[in-house]
Formats: sequence, C-alpha cells, structure tokens
Amino acid sequence: MASHDQSYKAGQSEGRTRKGEQMKESIKEKGEAAKQKTFETAEAIKDKTTGAAQSTGQKSKESSETAKEKAEEGNERGGGILQQTGEKVKNIAQGASDAVRHNFGMTDADADEQIYPPTRKDTNY
Repeated sequence: MASHDQSYKAGQSEGRTRKGEQMKESIKEKGEAAKQKTFETAEAIKDKTTGAAQSTGQKSKESSETAKEKAEEGNERGGGILQQTGEKVKNIAQGASDAVRHNFGMTDADADEQIYPPTRKDTNY
C-alpha cells in the first residue's frame, strides 16, 4: 500500500491536473467568446461601411444629376441669349447695310422710299 505521503502527493498532482484542465477550458471558452465578438464587430463594421458607401454613391448620383440639370438649364438660357443677341446684331448689320447703300445711291427708288420715306418740305412758314 502506498504511504500517506505518496497519497498526499498523488492527490496534489490530481488536483493540479484538474485545475489545469479547468483553466485550459476557461481559456478556450474566453478565446471562443473573443473570436465571436471579433466576428460580430467585423460584421457590424462591414454593414456600416456598405451602408455608407451606398449612401455616398446615392448622394453622388443625385449631385451629378442636379449638376447636369443646372448645366442644361444654363445652356438653354445661354442659347436663348445668344440667339437674341444674334438677331439684334443681324438687324443692326442689315440697317447699316441699307444706310450705306442709300448713302451711295445703290438702292432702287421703291426700296429707298420704304426704308427712308420722303420728308415733307413745307415752304409755308
């Protein structure tokens, strides 16, 4: 039979073994919990990043559409102004051309009278 000292040492050894296994199991559980928490955090960050990217993309698209519409509006307004200006310049040029032809006697009498009607000279003062 084993002596009391040997039994005591065997008990201590068995106790340490159990305590070591418990610590090992506890560390394993904590490691699994940390792993799960890290996974959940990564998923949350991924979801937020995806949401932010989609939101930014949508805002960018809306801004682009607004800018495009404003540019088209500006082109329409600018085109109208250019057309009006062109018409005015054309009319001024035509008037100047007619005046030069009239001054140099290059118009026929009928056209001359339509553009520059005769003035009435009244000699009775």
